[in-house]
Amino acid sequence: MERPLEATRMEKNTSCFLMERKTRVKTSRKEIVLAKLRKSCSCSPRKLKNFVMDFLPVLRWLPKYQCKEYIWGDVMSGLVIGIILVPQAIAYSLLAGLKPIYSLYTSFFANIIYFLMGTSRHVSVGIFSLISLMVGQVVDRELILAGFDLNDDAPPVLGDGSLQSDGQPNTTAFNLTAAGMSAACGKECYAIGIATALTFVAGVYQVLMGVFRLGFVSMYLSESVLDGFATGASLTILTAQVKYLIGIKIPRSQGHGMLVITWINIFRNISQANICDVITSAICIVVLVAAKELGDRYKHKLKFPLPTELVVIVVATLVSHYGNLNEVYGSSVSGAIPTGFIAPEVPRFNLMLRVAVDALPLAVVSFVFTVSLSEMCAKKYAYTIRANQEMFAVGFCNIIPSFFHSFATSAALAKTLVKTSTGCQTQVSGVISAMVVLLVLLFLAPLFYSLQKCVLACIIIVSLRGALRKFRDVPTRYHANKVDTVVWVVTMAASALISTEVGLLVGIVFSMICIIVRTQRPRTALLGQIQDTSFYEDDLEYENLSSIPKVKIFRFEAPLYYANRNYFLKSLYRLTGLDPNLEVARRKKYEKKEKQHVKKEDHTTANGLGGADTTLQLVPKQIDFQTLIVDCSCISFLDTTGVNTLKEILKDYKELNISVLLACCNPAVIDSLKRGGYFGKDCGSMQEMLFYSIHNAVQFAQDQKLAEDCSV
Repeated sequence: MERPLEATRMEKNTSCFLMERKTRVKTSRKEIVLAKLRKSCSCSPRKLKNFVMDFLPVLRWLPKYQCKEYIWGDVMSGLVIGIILVPQAIAYSLLAGLKPIYSLYTSFFANIIYFLMGTSRHVSVGIFSLISLMVGQVVDRELILAGFDLNDDAPPVLGDGSLQSDGQPNTTAFNLTAAGMSAACGKECYAIGIATALTFVAGVYQVLMGVFRLGFVSMYLSESVLDGFATGASLTILTAQVKYLIGIKIPRSQGHGMLVITWINIFRNISQANICDVITSAICIVVLVAAKELGDRYKHKLKFPLPTELVVIVVATLVSHYGNLNEVYGSSVSGAIPTGFIAPEVPRFNLMLRVAVDALPLAVVSFVFTVSLSEMCAKKYAYTIRANQEMFAVGFCNIIPSFFHSFATSAALAKTLVKTSTGCQTQVSGVISAMVVLLVLLFLAPLFYSLQKCVLACIIIVSLRGALRKFRDVPTRYHANKVDTVVWVVTMAASALISTEVGLLVGIVFSMICIIVRTQRPRTALLGQIQDTSFYEDDLEYENLSSIPKVKIFRFEAPLYYANRNYFLKSLYRLTGLDPNLEVARRKKYEKKEKQHVKKEDHTTANGLGGADTTLQLVPKQIDFQTLIVDCSCISFLDTTGVNTLKEILKDYKELNISVLLACCNPAVIDSLKRGGYFGKDCGSMQEMLFYSIHNAVQFAQDQKLAEDCSV
């Protein structure tokens, strides 16, 4: 079979070379699908082994673990993260609207499962503030719909299915209703039921996304959208914690506009502030911020971060316990945190149906944060991750713990950075962190009974420093890219003022609209030649460019498709100073008037002068170019409308004896032009219409003009 020649000019002096396109071997889609099915459905011991080892990456790297080299860094980072994780887990339970014990369960199981299934060596997976907030908003909404009071200090409901304490400091018995949600199930029971159902559905979504390889969804969450979402959610988190800081009791706002409503309620009830909580909060914030600033300033001298949160919690708990702050001043405390594990329970299907829609943004955000942090660490430490396996890992970090009264998890930036800075080498550090959490779960949890909630709120607020500092970067961001800054502001405002889920959706849609608008109205330019070179650039942007006599070179910096067709034509006519349709109409009108003038040649002199005036008004415009070259280097694709647009200008300019040449087309554009019949039947004129460089097209145009001049 003879290979087709690409009839495109590449001129060098007087020679002309024809580029030869490779022939594509066409394979039917049916054969491709059948081949993939045969490969997927076949089974052999080796393939089964590879499948298991791919599904559980720990089986690949753990046997190769270099104990002497890695163990010290993993143990140190694991202990540090575990120490940080315990107070954060207790604090973030406020965001999720759940008891602290469930946050500890979540942190424990997430670390163990990611150790088995994750491909990143450094990511810290566990409880995360944004995910906790999203879970808490769903839990609060469903509690309100079920008729429960959201007041945190309401006495626990006793009865079958409720969480009860037997009065012993270190043991707590749990008796959760295994059947459907009944009236006997109290507020705590119903809340964790909602959270586990939401977590299970989110995990199923993530696994399905992994099965169908839908990881590309994360591409639609740009850095500006994620940063704006995180900042807006941080404002919501901060607002939700203010009532704990000052010790007032206000209703927990739900739905759209929660931030504004909460601040209105705060100012209405500011006179009821608990002076004990206010003083405690002020002291804790000063200590935490000062320690963080010192840690940031001298981090190169510190081998590991200061465990400030743990120190603050221990000291605050001792002061609250021995000072009887709850009894004397009415300061709100964490209350009993039971030890041990609750018997596993299957998430309830009837609740899954209620939260199925809410689980989708939760699944996407959880996956995106995990994969982005994994890729960041992999790039920094020169190894690779498998994004699809990360989807499975974070999915099962949600599915399996949901049976053990845990809620949704994700990778957390702050803990990941701490992990890498303290010498982490592998996910063995995650197991060490899980052991620290297990120690608290089994023995130490009841010791936090007297811990004030305002202290937990201080830890949460101080942890938001990184996200809130994004406001300082707005001028720099605006200077770098105005459109990305607008996307950040819109996403941040929507996430804070409406709701986190709506804010994320608004950010994605708005960023897509910005991309569409930018392709609808792209940059256009007329090009001039850089002196004594074969290169051409925008004559409005650069000095000392020379124009080519009788040649106009037009550049369009976007794909040409249905949405920007009109802008393409308007820009072309404006920059070249010639609308071929108007000029053709003007010439036809001139010819008609000319004929009328000839017929009236024998009229009186006055009439003749009048005709002369008319003729002068209709003299055709003098055109200063004979060749139009379209630089297609920035046109990545053409749709049917784009091809028809180029055919239209080819026809219109031909009526004015102006040649239209295309330069720098990529193979996809050339194929679209061929299929659209731009080059005529059998592409016979392709060689004189298509060029691989602008300079080739200019030389061809000049040669044509020279040939015409010689013939004359």
